[in-house]
Amino acid sequence: MPSERIGAVGILVERTESVPEINTILSEYREIVVGRIGVPYRKRNVAVIALIIDGSTDEIGAMTGKLGKLPGVRVKTSLLTK
Repeated sequence: MPSERIGAVGILVERTESVPEINTILSEYREIVVGRIGVPYRKRNVAVIALIIDGSTDEIGAMTGKLGKLPGVRVKTSLLTK
């Protein structure tokens, strides 16, 4: 069984057309999302989403992989080592 990891995910959204798909993916992985904050930065026409996550590396990788494949979406993850 993979070990659980705690970390943070930063999501930069440059294309608002991807937002519905982002929300669908985050809902799919809601069990590993501890907290979420989203800030629309209208001056730059982007949005920033920050997540606190707690899950296996497989779950985290699957979620961030799906997010990173969306057009206009950039994802960075930082995990604590156990």
